[in-house]
Amino acid sequence: MADPPRKRQKLTHHHQQEQEQEQPLLPGLPDEIAELCLSNVRRPSLVFSVCKSWRRLLYSSCFPDPFLSLYTTLLPTTTNPSSQSLHFSAFDPLSNKWEPLPPPPQDQPLLLLHHPSFLSRKLPIQIVTVSTNLVLLAATTHNFNPALSRPLLFNPILRTWLFGPPLLTARRWCAAGSLDGAVYVASGIGSHFSSDVARSVEKWDLECCSGWIWEKMEGRLRDGRFSRDAVDAVGWKGRLCMVNVKGDAAKEGLVYDVGKDAWRDMPEGMLKGWRGPVASMDEEVLYTVDETKGSLRKYDQEIDCWVEIISSGMLVGAQQIAAAASKVCVVCDGADGGIVVVDVRAAPPRIWMLDTPPGFQALTVHILPRMSR
Repeated sequence: MADPPRKRQKLTHHHQQEQEQEQPLLPGLPDEIAELCLSNVRRPSLVFSVCKSWRRLLYSSCFPDPFLSLYTTLLPTTTNPSSQSLHFSAFDPLSNKWEPLPPPPQDQPLLLLHHPSFLSRKLPIQIVTVSTNLVLLAATTHNFNPALSRPLLFNPILRTWLFGPPLLTARRWCAAGSLDGAVYVASGIGSHFSSDVARSVEKWDLECCSGWIWEKMEGRLRDGRFSRDAVDAVGWKGRLCMVNVKGDAAKEGLVYDVGKDAWRDMPEGMLKGWRGPVASMDEEVLYTVDETKGSLRKYDQEIDCWVEIISSGMLVGAQQIAAAASKVCVVCDGADGGIVVVDVRAAPPRIWMLDTPPGFQALTVHILPRMSR
């Protein structure tokens, strides 16, 4: 008796999948050699477009050089200002699709985004990227205590959320950043204000062979002026650069030399041009967006000055930026929830808007290797 049509279709599809999996990636070469050859193709889109087996390889956890994707924390575009719903999603530039991240552990604490006393202001959630991980470091609870006693990190290669080691002092409204495979937190407020915490620095080296622990550094800040708000500590050439006030207001700037475990004042020109969010590309080049003028600039260390790359109304109201692979990605107020992308390698620089998933607006943006499948 002949198989029913629907059953025959399933058997045929299954047989085709088996044949595809049995076929070599490159005829005449072992797959492990073919993988090395394909990993040297500089344009992943070419590999993506050839065949399904090559496409599967691109998303394999064993692929040696995964292409980069955009990761973002999202808020629903709700009219309810007290909404606390936070979502994580990744944009795949090859398939041109958004994909939600696996849900975080259920026992993670609630990260407060709004408080009834401050409905017009979003409370900060501090996230950094380090060693191909997305790391949630600090946030606030409903009673204004630190929400995270230990970091929560997402590894896109493993598609897994993990808890990091307990902080020596849980804190919020701190300076947070990463450099050379390590995470740093400085200053901030614990369950109550403490001058000791406000002047302290902790380091977590994710690449340390002896295990994951936080280490208290000897170098201390002069005072507690960096505990008034969430501060981005931007990793650049072996240093962490930070200012204590966001936006165009008068501010104090400090530079932490990681190798010397010492603080010094920020160069005058760097501080003067720090008029919005700042990010580093490969920890070598600093970029900033003047949130008032909508001007993207690059820092020139030799002349201690920020040099304009492009100016656009799309960049006005910049709140947070990320930079990698010649792209600067910007979250702006008034960008209709989207993410502004600037290709700084193009001449002249190209700028365009990346729409977020329907019904959501971007809160933060980060650049990491794509998720495995």
